[in-house]
Amino acid sequence: MKASDKLLKRGIKRWDLVFLIINSVIGAGIFALPAKVFALSGVYSILAFLACALVMMVLILVFAEVSSRFEQTGGPYLYTLKAFGPVPAFVIGWLLMLTRLFSYATLINLMVLYLSFFSEAFSQPEVRIGMILLITSLIAFVNWIGVKNTAQISNILTVAKLFPLAVFIGVGLFFIDFDLIEPGPLPSMEDFSASTLLLIFAFGGFEAGLVNSGEIVNPRKNLPFGLITAAAIIAGFYIMIQVVSIGTLPDLASSDKPLADAATGFMGWYGGMFITIGAVISIMGTLNVQILSGSRLPYALSLENQLPKLFGKVHPRFATPFISIAFFASLTAFVAIVWGFMSSLAVSVISRLILYGVVSGALIKLRKSQAKTDYFKIPYGNFLAIAGILATIWLLSGSQSEEIWDTVIWTGLGLGIFAIHRIFSKYKNSNEEN
Repeated sequence: MKASDKLLKRGIKRWDLVFLIINSVIGAGIFALPAKVFALSGVYSILAFLACALVMMVLILVFAEVSSRFEQTGGPYLYTLKAFGPVPAFVIGWLLMLTRLFSYATLINLMVLYLSFFSEAFSQPEVRIGMILLITSLIAFVNWIGVKNTAQISNILTVAKLFPLAVFIGVGLFFIDFDLIEPGPLPSMEDFSASTLLLIFAFGGFEAGLVNSGEIVNPRKNLPFGLITAAAIIAGFYIMIQVVSIGTLPDLASSDKPLADAATGFMGWYGGMFITIGAVISIMGTLNVQILSGSRLPYALSLENQLPKLFGKVHPRFATPFISIAFFASLTAFVAIVWGFMSSLAVSVISRLILYGVVSGALIKLRKSQAKTDYFKIPYGNFLAIAGILATIWLLSGSQSEEIWDTVIWTGLGLGIFAIHRIFSKYKNSNEEN
């Protein structure tokens, strides 16, 4: 373990981790994507949810084994570093940070959109910018003062976000119009693949909990438990939410706020308000996790001398990487202001899929290079890793060329920063030797 990692407190316990993963996954996606997926695949969007849940369960099993080998901060970045070396690891660390950045931008923009349920003032550009700055500053401050506080807030927000979703499902099931869920014409394979690709945003994010391994109690045992338990809960909620949305909202395909609109239909205005408040709480919880995990990435990269040592500084009182938190929070606010909902979502999803494919490859490599027995070993691990790689390739095939190009540009920017840092580091070392 790195000496700097020992300065971080292990304040995240087993069920804290389960709530943390649920909080990082169930955010804004499920409050918006049911409509967008239905527009592509109709009633067969339920099958798209099932297909995505299956793919994600395969990937989660792969991550459960790989993560159990490590106890340091860094998550997928660290796995790639040990399996494939520093350059691929930097790319994955950078992509992991992009998923946090663009997920945050997507979520906070959708949060402001949901707030327009109460007042159209939230649609004004200056109000939107003010809300982004205010919320980001608040979350950054909570993360600054300690991971234990962040974990406790995460637990509260997780319960608060699951409750309205459970009410939505429980009440909505009694109002389903079964004529609305009758099978229609089959969607094209292209539309079905695009539906499943969109859902990666709703199902993804579990990797966020892995970045904080240096702050998790007994990560080798608790990470596999947390991943698998959280995945089962999330899949059950998502599939039932889509069934209720289709069965209660005839205009689902054209809705900007599908859950709020559906709840308004079968519970009245107060039902829509209840779901809107639930959406805002849900998004706040996920934004909190995005800052928590994303801010640890510059910290982890600095420990491996892939970013300046400045990012590795730990606060003497709160034991948090305060420089990294301030930097990442500022960057997320900038991206959230400049980028909108769908453009941010596309970069986040593509970056996430590349990351999933590389970690699947890391399982195969680590089984050969680290033949140790004290880790969580999944049956048919190599087969599942190959299945994970093929699944990510299939999902990436549904991406648009513009979206891939945006991701390439951002990755190139990261590699440029990496190269500049390496050049300056070598120059500094040569001067010190002389």
